Amino acid sequence: MPADVNLARVAGLLADQSRARMLLAMLDGRAWTAGELARAAQIAPSTASDHLGRLVKGGLTSVVAQGRHRYYRLAGPEVAEAIEPLLQLAPREPVRNLRDSSRARTLAAARLCYDHLAGRAGVELTDALRRRGVLAADGPALTERGREELAAFGIDVATLSRRRRPLVRDCLDWTERRPHLAGAVGAALADRLFTLGWMVRVGTARGVRITAEGDDGLRTAFGCGPLREVA
Repeated sequence: MPADVNLARVAGLLADQSRARMLLAMLDGRAWTAGELARAAQIAPSTASDHLGRLVKGGLTSVVAQGRHRYYRLAGPEVAEAIEPLLQLAPREPVRNLRDSSRARTLAAARLCYDHLAGRAGVELTDALRRRGVLAADGPALTERGREELAAFGIDVATLSRRRRPLVRDCLDWTERRPHLAGAVGAALADRLFTLGWMVRVGTARGVRITAEGDDGLRTAFGCGPLREVA
């Protein structure tokens, strides 16, 4: 263990409720303005700016200036993959109304964990990829068959292999308590589902929904069971 690792500094950034709410909002992988994050955290814009400065300095959030606007997002997928398992330890917020209940059901069914699919849909898709032999049965690894099937699905595994990000990795799902697929392949799969119209966002949070076309397509492509939540 390196002597200069300062875990307490990261823990301190997560220990504030307002900063935690902003980080949870950014788990959807999108870039947010300070005003949007202030509303998500239910705090004043000036307070949000202070918290965002701390998150940027601490390396959990990055900021991009575009014209007069500044946009904030998680510094990388590794931040999301560190936060997601911690949610298993966090006490659940009480459900106070129908809106809270609906949002909880949506997130449990299917959501983005930064840039890859999570929730029941994400776990079931990962299980299907293992059953089909796309992923190794004994750990997070891509098989030769998997490379071929993903290429046929429109994912350039060769290009992904040249990036610094791991091709595949397990990310422990906080609602299902089982791993869903993360890494470069997990992100590419989610992006492909959006491109095909097989997955769409639900509202302004990180909830998503597999469409009827996506349900049929994933069953044909990878042998998935039903992933679409029917209201």
